[in-house]
Amino acid sequence: MTDTGTGTQTAPAAPPSLGRKVGSAARWSLINTVVMRLGNFATGIILARYFLGPEAWGVYGIAQTVLLVLLSANELGVSLAIVRWEGDPRRFAPTVLTLSAVSSCLLYAVLFATAPAVADVLGSPEASGVLRVMCLCVVLDGLSQVPAGFLTREFAQGRRMAVDALNFVLSTAVTLFLAVQGWGAMSFAWGSVVGNVAALIGCCLAAPGTLRFGWDREQARALLKFGLPLAGASMLALGVVNVDTMVVGSTLDPLALGFYVLAFNISGWPVRIISEAARRVSFAGFSRLADSPQALAAGFSRALGVVTAATVPLCVLLAALAAPVIELVYGARWLPAAGALPWLMALGLVRIGCELAYDCLVAIGRRRSLIAVQGLWLVLLIPALVIGARGGGIVGVAQGHVVIAGAVVVPVFLLALHRGGIPLATVARACAWPLLGGTVMAAILLVLERYLGDSLPALLATAAAGTLAYAVCLLPARKTLRG
Repeated sequence: MTDTGTGTQTAPAAPPSLGRKVGSAARWSLINTVVMRLGNFATGIILARYFLGPEAWGVYGIAQTVLLVLLSANELGVSLAIVRWEGDPRRFAPTVLTLSAVSSCLLYAVLFATAPAVADVLGSPEASGVLRVMCLCVVLDGLSQVPAGFLTREFAQGRRMAVDALNFVLSTAVTLFLAVQGWGAMSFAWGSVVGNVAALIGCCLAAPGTLRFGWDREQARALLKFGLPLAGASMLALGVVNVDTMVVGSTLDPLALGFYVLAFNISGWPVRIISEAARRVSFAGFSRLADSPQALAAGFSRALGVVTAATVPLCVLLAALAAPVIELVYGARWLPAAGALPWLMALGLVRIGCELAYDCLVAIGRRRSLIAVQGLWLVLLIPALVIGARGGGIVGVAQGHVVIAGAVVVPVFLLALHRGGIPLATVARACAWPLLGGTVMAAILLVLERYLGDSLPALLATAAAGTLAYAVCLLPARKTLRG
């Protein structure tokens, strides 16, 4: 990889301590993600049960979708150079920060001007004001990319957890206070802004001296050459995940949008808890192994096996017990969301594997493959979702997602990994036992729910029996998963 400040360098062999660093960072990252997501989960329950109805959730879903798409390209992909490039990152970090800040401000300016039109096209004109406030996070995120990148590069997930805790506490407090005051979806927007301000300050304190602006034309040229393809692939990836909200908003009514947003958020619990924790260290770890095909294949296999093993039981539980879980947690008025949830849980499992593959392909420089895969996914997905929405409502949208992901995207990702040096047999071995265990678990859950009912004690007993069966099925793979 070329570092314009130091010339072309060959990445050194991974130091002996790399495994310990990655392991420690992964543990901190998992703890961080689980704690934060459980907190968000509890907050969401309070808001959905007592303060916000499906219509407000629909407005929030539209604003969150637009924000995520903008965040995928707000720093033009150049911040990943902080993690990936060899040499001293402080030599080119000021140029990265300048590029990130300028592009973020320009994106927000465009969004501010077009917010009414965007909200109207997406079938939620009342989301205009929420968009303008929530997307201030684009600018704040752009400024925090460099200090956050240093924390990732150094595997400093303990400090990252402190930053995220500060973000969560302040954003949650503001959101709940405003929701109680009757601010509706706008409470999410201001809560997000306050949390991102806190995160920016926290990142700067955790990585001191990294928030410095500067400019070097040669560095900027190299950074854009490196980052723009990644930003394009990232935007396509976020488009894939969020285009369904746009389709539901523009095709169905606001009530259906609220139910769909809730179901999609529930399906994202395993993705956010497991995949988010893994991705905070996977890219840096794969980058260190990129020059050794055998080490990379072994590292990817182990990571995929661990992530799949941890995710499958969560996905199966939420898919098999969708209706009773939603009624128990959110209340009976949210039951229409249960029809889409099993399909979205299947999609969530696919997303976790694809996101890990995405990080691996980025680390080995297969940016063109990523753009091709994500572009194909989005092009095929949009008509499938429109057809599904018109024919089956939110359930049809969820089914369209699964059909395209399973029939087209997974095989294409497997081919891209194979060309990148990850044999298909390696992927199959990593996933075999978790998927077998998930099948057995699903059968047990469905049978027990039918005979025991859906009271709270029955659900707990059913979940315990299914989880135990899954653990037994995973016993033959325990040595592999431990690495």
